[in-house]
Amino acid sequence: MAAGNARHGLARVLSKRGVCSRSEAARWIAAGRVSVDGRTVRDPEFPIIAGGNARIAVDGRDIDEPARLYLMLNKPRGLVTTAQDERGRDTVYRCFDGAQWNNAPLPWLAPVGRLDQASEGLLLFCNDPEWAARITDPQAGPDKTYHVQVDAIPDEALLAGLVRGVEHEGALLRAKVARLLRAGERNAWLEIVLDEGRNRQIRRLLGAFDIEVLRLVRVAVGGLLLGDLPKGQWRVLGEAELAALDA
Repeated sequence: MAAGNARHGLARVLSKRGVCSRSEAARWIAAGRVSVDGRTVRDPEFPIIAGGNARIAVDGRDIDEPARLYLMLNKPRGLVTTAQDERGRDTVYRCFDGAQWNNAPLPWLAPVGRLDQASEGLLLFCNDPEWAARITDPQAGPDKTYHVQVDAIPDEALLAGLVRGVEHEGALLRAKVARLLRAGERNAWLEIVLDEGRNRQIRRLLGAFDIEVLRLVRVAVGGLLLGDLPKGQWRVLGEAELAALDA
């Protein structure tokens, strides 16, 4: 099939246009809320020709691809990085309650990567799936920098071991950079830089050395710094920041 005639499922099309998440789109479609060229479609995989002129409507209103929006949030500890949590826990979307952009409610935004419930700090959001894929690409995406409070005073040998890495459940866990920021009597703060993303990577890596993480804060993605953005607050990224992340 020629590239110009490529077809994508309806739920994927709604997600790629930044209307809602793919799972939410599937629910809308199954509920009969979505029509294509005036006909209700209940199949999330209903084929839509890429670049075609199919008229897609939700609740009878034609959808327009929203303006692309990219923002950063200072995620508080205790929130889950998901749109809906089956266990009823508070999610990061609580931080956007009532939020507006250009005098209108925020468009649907998806997290770019994630931070686990106990972690905090810089979390990106956007309604541009292709950009999100580039930022989270394990090979070409930007490094992520974390400040980590631990229940030990690491020495140089341990820091070197974090960079050398360990095998854990069939995966090599390692830090690109690990250095001591400051130390007290019984705990310390480390700066750890990752150049790949694995689930709970820092906690698992330190756990392999019998070190417990007390706090974990993402402070930078590439050259984008969390800075003094208050906890639970967000701001839109500027063009220069986007260009630096995408470099």
